[in-house]
Amino acid sequence: MSIFLTENSKVIVQGITGSEGRKHTQRMLASGTAVVGGVNPSKAGQTVDFDGTSVPVFGSVAEAMKETGADVTVVFVPPKFAKGAVVEAVDAGIGLCVVITEGIPVHDSTEFWAYAQGKSTRIIGPNCPGLISPGRSNAGIIPANITQAGKIGLVSKSGTLTYQMMYELRDIGFSTAIGIGGDPVIGTTHIDALQAFQDDPETEAIVMIGEIGGDAEERAAEFIKANVTKPVVGYVAGFTAPEGKTMGHAGAIVSGSAGTAQAKKEALEAAGVKVGKTPSETARLMRELLGA
Repeated sequence: MSIFLTENSKVIVQGITGSEGRKHTQRMLASGTAVVGGVNPSKAGQTVDFDGTSVPVFGSVAEAMKETGADVTVVFVPPKFAKGAVVEAVDAGIGLCVVITEGIPVHDSTEFWAYAQGKSTRIIGPNCPGLISPGRSNAGIIPANITQAGKIGLVSKSGTLTYQMMYELRDIGFSTAIGIGGDPVIGTTHIDALQAFQDDPETEAIVMIGEIGGDAEERAAEFIKANVTKPVVGYVAGFTAPEGKTMGHAGAIVSGSAGTAQAKKEALEAAGVKVGKTPSETARLMRELLGA
């Protein structure tokens, strides 16, 4: 099993004709993803060729869905157009919208997040690597050749740490790995992914990667304690971060003890989560849990 993305997913790419959209569409196709179309209003009716595969370009998400049956869109449009692209996807009623774009103003992200509430579209991101169900489908920029299908579920704020954990545990493999993004406002949360992995019969254990700043990891710890029966191991990036300094793309400001890696580690451990001090130690903890 996998969550949110399966071998039956039909993917379109908003921004397929741009350099990033084109590059990563090629990678998604190479990993077996069913990319059935792209969206660019100014290039509707054209096709984009990828090593012998011609992908049609449509004028809107709604048109692409009607013509192809697409149920997933991956957004590669520039930041100033991203809000409009997500709102269009939500209006079309597509099931999953994966927002790769980095640098979207928080105000815009807040608007499209609020707009999607109560509607049928799940948003992942923004500023995220997307998600992969190895051997089934890959929606985003996650390398497909660093792991295999298996029994671990992974949810992570960090893109590069997603890749590292996938590689460290490549011999065991993953049901689905999801990079939810580190921006202050995101769609799918740690808790959303934890619930889905808990409900997935073929996910046997979960890795959760967080970062300093905010309280998402503390809230996830409370959820795990109350709702998750599968073993969870965790890692929190930023143990050496100085107080009061904005750190990296996450915009993570640590104030006093709130939002520190240590505070998050303690909250997770209180919920029964084994927390590593490094990604490699976290991978080792997972191996010990699984007897691998």
